[in-house]
Amino acid sequence: MKADEFDGRFDRGGDITAALDMAKAQRPGEDQRRVNVDFPAWMIAALDREARRLGVTRQSVIKVWPAAR
Repeated sequence: MKADEFDGRFDRGGDITAALDMAKAQRPGEDQRRVNVDFPAWMIAALDREARRLGVTRQSVIKVWPAAR
């Protein structure tokens, strides 16, 4: 499929997935790196309360809060 055909199909809301190689798909800026962070006990307790309130894991809360701020 040529680029202009691909663009046109996409612009019209057509299905372009057959033209994509999903095995090589990446999200830019989404590569992960592991970090170790020490938190005081009171902060861990606050994270755990928020995680229970939201019904998610502590790690999920830790990942979302910096991104939101």
